[in-house]
Amino acid sequence: MKNNVKIHRAIAGYTQQDLAEKIGVSRQTINAIESGKYVPSTVLSLKIARVFEKSMEDLFSLEGTD
Repeated sequence: MKNNVKIHRAIAGYTQQDLAEKIGVSRQTINAIESGKYVPSTVLSLKIARVFEKSMEDLFSLEGTD
């Protein structure tokens, strides 16, 4: 799964810590999501999308191997 979380976070001017606090996870979780090492749950994905006022599809997309 690909994601654009880092791009939207930068546009919003948030640090990883800022985003983590807004959705109730650790900074390490945000780092793992952005680097593609962790695929967030549906609930966590929705929380991230809500912060950026975007749809989940704007932030996350399947790759051919998914």
